[in-house]
Amino acid sequence: MAKSKILIVEDEPSLVEVLSYNLQREGYDVSVAKEGREGLRKAQTHLPDLVILDLMLPGLGGLDICRELRASPRTAGVSILMLTAKGEESDQIVGFAVGADDYVTKPFSVKVLLQRIKVLLRRATNPEPQGDVLESSGIRLDKRAHQVTVKTQPVSLTPTEFRLLETLMKQPGRAFTRHDLMDAAVGDAIVLERTIDVHIKSLRRKLAESGDRIETVRGVGYRFGVLSER
Repeated sequence: MAKSKILIVEDEPSLVEVLSYNLQREGYDVSVAKEGREGLRKAQTHLPDLVILDLMLPGLGGLDICRELRASPRTAGVSILMLTAKGEESDQIVGFAVGADDYVTKPFSVKVLLQRIKVLLRRATNPEPQGDVLESSGIRLDKRAHQVTVKTQPVSLTPTEFRLLETLMKQPGRAFTRHDLMDAAVGDAIVLERTIDVHIKSLRRKLAESGDRIETVRGVGYRFGVLSER
């Protein structure tokens, strides 16, 4: 079985050494970039399965790198774990808004980080075998191909947005709390419930006129609305 490829984009030598050692010991194929533009180039050319991305980098910041990776169809599906000393609520919300799948603040437990990496990679490489295609009112979600189309037009979603839409479409009409959705889309990640609102806003925008299928349930959360097919 091929090793999962992980790219570390981090400029702190001691942290790079610790991460590289532990990830290689776990059996991952690890590459490193210590500068922002180098990290973006390596992600675009080598297509890692996951990028561990620091926010504060020389040359090009982590948020800009994340935006670039999500904007390109070639790298839009790469899992991104942001690793940073900036742990304020607003920083987390911005990180998720630009497409991060998880957000870990320094200092951190290496064991916890490794577990969160395993969760992200497992979701990316082991889609559920049953019910590969979900379709409703022009929105078509293909889990095996990891593709979403709206009225036959392809829509580029982040892995978290894809899982959110899948969760909602699986049970149309059910009202999910923000906690339910974070658990389904992010799992073990410790994040703010408010970040769900950021993901939903982005998802609605990308679905264009079909975005109103994701309804706000006041005092609860969100649901995929049941409409009569005409």
